[in-house]
Amino acid sequence: MGMTDPIADLLTRVRNAARARHQKVAVPWSRLKENIVKILIEEGYLKESKRVKAAQGGGEDLVIQLKFDRENRPIISGLKRVSSPGRRVYVGAQGLTPVRKGLGIHILSTPKGILVDREAQKAKVGGELLCSVW
Repeated sequence: MGMTDPIADLLTRVRNAARARHQKVAVPWSRLKENIVKILIEEGYLKESKRVKAAQGGGEDLVIQLKFDRENRPIISGLKRVSSPGRRVYVGAQGLTPVRKGLGIHILSTPKGILVDREAQKAKVGGELLCSVW
């Protein structure tokens, strides 16, 4: 039986690894997860990611390197899954509110791909609100 919410699984693994001060975390690979991780790298929340052959079973894993500050505190202080399989949340380009007064980001799934909230507003597209990061 497959996982019901792979995006929530990705966010939970990253959140737990950051709180436990792990340098790396591995998640099962998918194109959507890879795009979300790329956005988090571009925004400065994560260091890098690498696609590798899975240690157990078939398939591939995405190995993510976490980022910490000088006091060894995680850069990501919060991750929240907004839309879920049981409750989809859609927003228009004008309906996006700032996360933590502009200190965080929303990640959206739009017709133009996976975008950060400010890029979606610039492109004037809305979509499914996947998660918030601060």
